Amino acid sequence: YCMKNKKLTVFLASIGTLCLLTALNACSPSANHLPPILENTESLENSSVLEDSSFEISSEEETEIPEIDSSTNNSISSSVPESSPPESSVTQPSTPVSTKAQYIRCTGNRVNIRSGAGTEFSVLGSAEAGTMYALIEKKGNWYKTYYRNKAAYIYASYAQVVTLEKSNNTQAEKVIQEGYKLIGTPYVYGAVRLHNGEGKLLSGFTVQKFDCSSLIQYMFYHGAAKNLGMHTRAQVKQGKYVHPNNLQRGDCIFFTNEDRQYNSGIERVGHVAIYLGNNYILHTASDYARIEKMTASRWNFYIEARRFV
Repeated sequence: YCMKNKKLTVFLASIGTLCLLTALNACSPSANHLPPILENTESLENSSVLEDSSFEISSEEETEIPEIDSSTNNSISSSVPESSPPESSVTQPSTPVSTKAQYIRCTGNRVNIRSGAGTEFSVLGSAEAGTMYALIEKKGNWYKTYYRNKAAYIYASYAQVVTLEKSNNTQAEKVIQEGYKLIGTPYVYGAVRLHNGEGKLLSGFTVQKFDCSSLIQYMFYHGAAKNLGMHTRAQVKQGKYVHPNNLQRGDCIFFTNEDRQYNSGIERVGHVAIYLGNNYILHTASDYARIEKMTASRWNFYIEARRFV
């Protein structure tokens, strides 16, 4: 009986010990119970490791960062910190915009205007001494310009460069650019207009002939999307009045002429030109579209100036 009691005592003691060990083990910390930020971290002494990890950029975030132009010799790292300056703060060099409009003035008579930069190219027409054309570029010994709505070339030895100040008004410059292309186009009184004055295109129109008001109408329609009237007496009622002392490049000047100078009121208006600055105008009258400097007799026919853009 004593032996049985002894064995029972040992058995109960073993069970008590096992329960105690289980309880102690349940209260002990393990790797599975560590805070997530400390997982696999051997030491907290190097705190910068944790701080750096908060700035890592995922692959999805990298695709949203604009690529730096290769000309800057910079690259984007996949671990760029958020404190890096945004790409929009990087100033790219801009191409200088010329404030000068350049022209060529022929210095000889019957100078050939060719379709290419060489004597082997076909002749499109001839230029008189003093006639002016827009200068696009110089190609070897040739100046490239426009002639009758085509690219054309004049030998540099028979021309000199003339410079005028450009306008700050980009619309005005676009209008003038349209006029450059038509230099040399024949004048035809009553030529079919581009549109009816309200933007409705007319059949029979061609860029091969213009009179003064149809030329101006065409320029403003294509250069600034402005609908001008079909003749000078309609156009002079449009836009804004400009005092002759305040003329700017791109303004339109209205004149009378020998046939209308003795008429009264608006019936005196018989001619229109676009002002280029420094007393130069672009217009067409009696022969072909041209750029020229206004003479004293032309000024004597001056009536009014209007600004359309």
